[in-house]
Amino acid sequence: MSAVAVAWLALQIAPPGASGPLIGAAVAAYILPGAAGALLLGRRLRRLPAQRLIQANAWTRAAFLGCIPFAWAIGVLHPALYIALLAGSSLLHGWGSSAKYALVAQLLPGDQRLAANALLSTSAWVSTIVGPALAGILTVATVPAWIIGLDALSFVWLAVQAGRLADSDEEAPVTPPAEVRLLDGLTVLRARRELLGLLTLTWLFNLAYGPIEVALPLFASDTLHAGADVLGLYWAAFGVGAVVGALLIGAVRKLPLWPVLLCIVAGHGLAMLPFGLHAPAAFSLVGFALGGLIYGPYSALSLNLFQDITPAALLTTVLALRAAVLLTAAPIGAALGGPLTEALGARRTLSGTGVAMIMVAACAATMWLRREPAAPDPRPHAAEPDSVPAS
Repeated sequence: MSAVAVAWLALQIAPPGASGPLIGAAVAAYILPGAAGALLLGRRLRRLPAQRLIQANAWTRAAFLGCIPFAWAIGVLHPALYIALLAGSSLLHGWGSSAKYALVAQLLPGDQRLAANALLSTSAWVSTIVGPALAGILTVATVPAWIIGLDALSFVWLAVQAGRLADSDEEAPVTPPAEVRLLDGLTVLRARRELLGLLTLTWLFNLAYGPIEVALPLFASDTLHAGADVLGLYWAAFGVGAVVGALLIGAVRKLPLWPVLLCIVAGHGLAMLPFGLHAPAAFSLVGFALGGLIYGPYSALSLNLFQDITPAALLTTVLALRAAVLLTAAPIGAALGGPLTEALGARRTLSGTGVAMIMVAACAATMWLRREPAAPDPRPHAAEPDSVPAS
């Protein structure tokens, strides 16, 4: 629901003529501070088990997001306060996200991790179907601030459920408590060029994606002259496509990893091009759903490579470092999306993101073709068809 509510509330409280920049700032604030938290809070947080990190992130999200409807109710929710509360809520996002996948690596053997990653991705995309559509309906009856309050309650529920996990590993931290863990994580990335290359590709992909979260609300409101319900419909269509794509992971994983990832980036870019056509909204809606379908397997495939190659003692640190790097990409893109949308319009900005993705894929493909002969695929079970359930 926050995919709609955060942007739509920024649209409502923005000063005249500043809607695009404020939406970009809100989207960035909801994500970007997680990168700073992943780097600056590492000495304390990397000592905690994955379960505790998930809880800490959930309680932080709940506390700050819960202040937004309260501030709206008493009439003090100005843009600066709104940005500050969103920023505070995302401070531990990098650690919470990395802990989720570190927990998968702890609890499951290697041949089941890709299936678990796909399950996590699928559950997230299912919520992307229901949440934005529900938010679009609720904005007719209430203000987006109360929807963000529901978002806060969902994090309370996550914290409670994480606390019910078996605590057998609480006496042993996920990674050894050492002040040099961050440097060790950097060493792993430098030593394994495939991880560094994948991180770079994903960062550029997310950077090109960033303006979408700013331009799409303005496309719905200014270009289509519609409300939040139409914005929710677009995100729901993307979620439907992503769920189907994530469920196809069993077939996609049998193909060579890098060509698949590059095709996903390029294919997502092609799916964004219908936004540039002066055609009925159905064309861009179908294109956005196709973009979700293409993108669906990307997260599970890339995270599985990190889980397989990274030493177990450094996994949480490397994933937190990965999150810190990636969390800067989409917010920077969103921050750029504000002025781009003001200058080019929502339609050209959305189609321009597709062009940027295609260019990223083309450049990465050129570098991949010029690479030195690759080592054997490090994924120990990449060729075993039975390691992912047939669903």
